[in-house]
Amino acid sequence: MAQFDSRNPKERSPRDRGGNTPDPNFNWRGILMIMAAIALVGFAIIGRTPYGTPETLTWDKFQALMESNQIKKATPLEILDEGDKTTQWLIGEYADPAAHKGNPQFRVEVSSKFQANLMSDLEAAGYKSYPKSGSNFLNSPLMAFLPVLLILVMIYFFFRQQIRMAGKGAMSFGKSKARMLSQEKNRITFKDVAGVEEAKDEVEELVEFLKDPKRFQKLGGRIPKGVLLVGPPGTGKTLLARAIAGEADVPFFSISGSDFVEMFVGVGASRVRDMFEQGKKNAPCIIFIDEIDAVGRHRGTGLGGGHDEREQTLNALLVEMDGFDTQEGVIIIAATNRPDVLDPALLRPGRFDRQITVNLPDVKGREQILKVHAKRVKIAEGVDLAVIARGTPGYSGAELANVINEAALMAARRGLKAITMKEFEEARDKVRWGRERRSLAMSAKEKENTAYHEAGHALLCELVDNMDPLHKVTIIPRGPALGLTMYLPESDQYTNRKLELLDHLVVIMGGRVAEELVFKDVTNGASSDIRHATNIARKMVCEWGMSERMGMVEYGAHEEHVFLGRDFGKNRDYSEATALEIDREVRSICDGAYTRATGLLSSNRDKLEAIAKALLEFETLDGAQIRDIIQYGQMKNPPPLPGTENKPRTEPPPVPQEGTIVAPDYPADGLADASPQ
Repeated sequence: MAQFDSRNPKERSPRDRGGNTPDPNFNWRGILMIMAAIALVGFAIIGRTPYGTPETLTWDKFQALMESNQIKKATPLEILDEGDKTTQWLIGEYADPAAHKGNPQFRVEVSSKFQANLMSDLEAAGYKSYPKSGSNFLNSPLMAFLPVLLILVMIYFFFRQQIRMAGKGAMSFGKSKARMLSQEKNRITFKDVAGVEEAKDEVEELVEFLKDPKRFQKLGGRIPKGVLLVGPPGTGKTLLARAIAGEADVPFFSISGSDFVEMFVGVGASRVRDMFEQGKKNAPCIIFIDEIDAVGRHRGTGLGGGHDEREQTLNALLVEMDGFDTQEGVIIIAATNRPDVLDPALLRPGRFDRQITVNLPDVKGREQILKVHAKRVKIAEGVDLAVIARGTPGYSGAELANVINEAALMAARRGLKAITMKEFEEARDKVRWGRERRSLAMSAKEKENTAYHEAGHALLCELVDNMDPLHKVTIIPRGPALGLTMYLPESDQYTNRKLELLDHLVVIMGGRVAEELVFKDVTNGASSDIRHATNIARKMVCEWGMSERMGMVEYGAHEEHVFLGRDFGKNRDYSEATALEIDREVRSICDGAYTRATGLLSSNRDKLEAIAKALLEFETLDGAQIRDIIQYGQMKNPPPLPGTENKPRTEPPPVPQEGTIVAPDYPADGLADASPQ
């Protein structure tokens, strides 16, 4: 790849290596020109007479002034030879400058017939004189203009490079910013891409076509004109494109969708045409457009008037990909995580023949991704990456890479020689739920309230039948949350049953119900729980057809992402009476879950008290310890006390005011972790 490798000292610049090699961009010529101009200007000022232009006298007047002693006696008179040996100039000073309009100097043109006796006549009159050969160039008008000329020349040389670059930029607005990548540096191949095997197989076929096109063309097949990589952020779309560049033995151009958009009208379309011209000259080749949704959005969705530069750019892209003058050999690979906003004309076959979905990795893919990133760090013996992969459902490739990096940083801070399983567990929780904030000091009353809140979530998670296993409960603030109940699915989950969702709602209600049972009052700590429960109940009614009263009907067009240009001004496709029925059904589902949670916690009040007291003492409990309390009333393997090793602490740790429950991932149905307050 044509990227700068900061790890290779041979390829770093002298400045980066700490050497004293001068900067090649430093303008030494301009500095020398400035010095020369200053020297010449100073020389001109020194050589110039301080009194201005001397008064010119005739020879007769000069003799009269000499006879009347109006010439300063002690002033030497210069005889300036003009160089033609026919005329000389004699320069002197008046004895009384005030009598001659304040000009103290004069000059007299001496004819050649007086040159023989001029020196003797001056000496006889008591004046000292000496001849000075040359011309009076310093007093000429040319010398007066010379400093200005030198300064202009100096400015030209000093800013010549900048002027050239400015001129180049002014004339290259319509030039493409696509960069051709080489394959010598930082080469990434398909071996470096893991977790997206199906997508990798499809792009491998594209590379094989470029390497051996006759193998496919002998049966009449043609090379795809465009391939669109679609998937959530962090799944490896750009990495997959870099692997294509590393594997394909053809020119590879890379550009971002935002590089087409400029402040000048028509620049984007011009850059598109220039990009394809470069591609045709280097055909067969690959052009990669990252974040194509920056220029490929729906046409006609502008909310304001005026010229839409983005639409003109898209029109040029559509014509170049499949128009009258389309040529084979230029393959477009684009990546986006918002395919819903792309124009339909861009997605049709003939432009983007294939849409490759790069999904979140499954448990096997996560293990492969962890192995790829684990090659760069030192891992202790006994660390099983398969266990970490099972404990990270819903994590993208970027998040898994961050888990490895955070674990390495934790091990380095603790002075370890290798990364242990403990660091991986903490890094996983930090990446998904944030870092612990032990410095946050809360009162004992708020601490107790949070303990019962989280105990309600944890107890119900174990009491209901259709719920993922409890992972950890903590009353230590983590990230933006002030308390968390974490549970993780045993395997990847892509669909949700109705009973699972109803039990999930019961667990979500546990925090508020526990507060009401114990304190006979409620706090605002359940705001995120209420939001999450309402979201699930409304999706059950409006999208998933899980309401007997409303039936298996979708109410409203539900898009995963909002696109204002498309959604603005849309009217509801159901009546006000139906909207009222939807609200009642959502309320009924939430109230039913609240009633079930109240009944379960009331009948297991002693277990709720035991879990809350354990949380107040130990702050963090894992799922096995919670199950021990529920079954035996005590923990078989209690955790160490916070801050010390099996010693009572002198001060209570900081406690959060608000607890929240974290929901597992439901990729297929759009349910995500509850946003903590």
